[in-house]
Amino acid sequence: MENISLLSKIKRIFIGGKRDLKDPTTFHKISLIAFFAWVGLGSDGLSSSCYGPSEVMLALAGHPNLIFIIGIASVFTIIVLSTSYSQIIELFPQGGGGYLVASKLLSPNVGMVAGAALLIDYVLTITVSIASGADALFSFLPKEIYDLRLWVASLAIILLTILNMRGAKESVQMLVPIFLVFILTHVFAIFYSLIINSYNFPTVIADTSTDFSMTISQLGTLGTLFLIMHAYSMGAGTYTGIEAVSDSIMILREPRVLTAKRTMKYMAISLSITVLGLMIAYLLFGVRHEQGKTLNAVLFSALSASWHPTLSYTFIIITLVSEAAILFVAAQTGFLDGPRVLSNMAIDRWVPTRFASLSDRLVTQNGIILMGSASLVLMIMTKGQVGFLLVLYSINVFITFSLSQLGMVLHWWRTRKEEPKWFKKLLVNGIGLLLTSFILFMVIIVKFNEGGWITILITGALISIIVLIKKHYNDAGKLIKKVDSLVTALEAVNGNLGHSDPDRKAEYERYGRTAVLLVSNYSGLGLHSLLSVFKMFGDSVKNFVFIQAGVVDARVFRKTGNLEEIEKNMIGELEKYTDLMKTNGIYSEYFYGMGNDVVETVENLLPKILERFPNSYFFGGQLVFKHETFLTRWLHNYTVFAVQRKLYHQGINFVILPIKV
Repeated sequence: MENISLLSKIKRIFIGGKRDLKDPTTFHKISLIAFFAWVGLGSDGLSSSCYGPSEVMLALAGHPNLIFIIGIASVFTIIVLSTSYSQIIELFPQGGGGYLVASKLLSPNVGMVAGAALLIDYVLTITVSIASGADALFSFLPKEIYDLRLWVASLAIILLTILNMRGAKESVQMLVPIFLVFILTHVFAIFYSLIINSYNFPTVIADTSTDFSMTISQLGTLGTLFLIMHAYSMGAGTYTGIEAVSDSIMILREPRVLTAKRTMKYMAISLSITVLGLMIAYLLFGVRHEQGKTLNAVLFSALSASWHPTLSYTFIIITLVSEAAILFVAAQTGFLDGPRVLSNMAIDRWVPTRFASLSDRLVTQNGIILMGSASLVLMIMTKGQVGFLLVLYSINVFITFSLSQLGMVLHWWRTRKEEPKWFKKLLVNGIGLLLTSFILFMVIIVKFNEGGWITILITGALISIIVLIKKHYNDAGKLIKKVDSLVTALEAVNGNLGHSDPDRKAEYERYGRTAVLLVSNYSGLGLHSLLSVFKMFGDSVKNFVFIQAGVVDARVFRKTGNLEEIEKNMIGELEKYTDLMKTNGIYSEYFYGMGNDVVETVENLLPKILERFPNSYFFGGQLVFKHETFLTRWLHNYTVFAVQRKLYHQGINFVILPIKV
């Protein structure tokens, strides 16, 4: 019977059992159809209707009727941005978030800036959403327990972190009821407001026109224009969830591009109806800010004022509770997309490569833990003060928006001779660039002294850390290339290792001394380790076995969703080693396995190897840097040490071969 530790049992209860990579239906089971993607990614934008329109109304001060103009502008912006990101999805079918778009179409360094901005934005998405949800939730509870709000918000972050470690689909499915209640209650409220006030439409339009004329007479044309633009930019949080779909294409159901575009359409329609509908409802009922109440709470009280008191109270409670809940759901966008940005940056070695690793649930667990931990720290440091968090919030996402749109504009201009519809596509992204750049400019100016400078400072600090990490990986890569020169040197002597008789017939000896060497690919590192084994044991080694553990990380999963490509590459690399040994008259074989963890994959290969070669000694090479620092220990996995510990517990010798660079 399998011996399962207590820790493994607890992990299985909360996070779930291991997924089978070899099961061809695995990706289908964990991928999201358009509806679930709409729930998991669209909730961020929809939740902003709980505070976005309210921010617009507050910015308009004594000119509330102008909100109708802002509503039309908001819908136009949503349509432009969703259309432009649909074009990004088509151009980047494997995933085209702001980081990848800026990296490919502008430059890797610009992409890094976009990625850093997105990481901060997604941490703030989680923190702001949960803090806002906690505020809304405790507004219905006795004031005596209000001090528990921060504890509840912190617990919500921890629970969502655990939920996402189970997998994207599981986390989204559990949130569907909350999402649907929000949609149903708000659609009802909007259409009910329109129907019972349909006779009042001409008056609203006339009042808007009158208010516009009066504002011009009071503030002048430029003053009125500035007021409208300022209010429009203050509602910028409304658009923050639009990019999420292009970041998460890899978790969508095939055909991914079609699913992503359908999800984008759902998001655009639902967000447009909700935002414009609520703004018009504010006008129809003459809603104004009231102390201690959200603007939506005032609206729902007004539209149900003529109902039976019990029915009115029930409707208000259900609707406002759904708003509180959808804010918790909105945090899901940060947990879905933040780790994916991290994994993309890890693949390009801007951040530690461990963030590209997949857990046995096939999620980027390290990224999820980092996003949850950072959000938890930020929640505690700010004490969940939503007003302050909102000041930090909108700047970074519009940095990424603007860079993405700029990259697309340049792309259509460069490919205008090959792309028949280049002008139409350039126009869409060009308008998107103007809108997002304007909002970014306005938000930085307005919010800078209120605390926006903190966001810029934090983002700058993160960029500095990322640059240091990249520099280390680049320096390490140069050192490794020097070791790889061994491959060229060996080819120059026709593969003669100089430690064996090439005329000797390579024969399998079951009980002969066997060297089992863990390799990653056919490179100078592997050959250096091979020569070290020869140096230690000479010709006493009768068999050589090469093993490779193919790691299915975010890169492989994003490209294929299966193991065919990685398996083919592994066999090709391993055959180079066995061919080399055959040239030198030494018997050799290879074994390989695939998984998300090297140690576990190697362990699974042991029974086969030991059965065929009982007298086996295991070896693995390890880079040794001239100056060992915290950075080198943090940025390199030191996998061979973990393999050594695992084998030692089974009484199997594993020798680590140092490779100085």
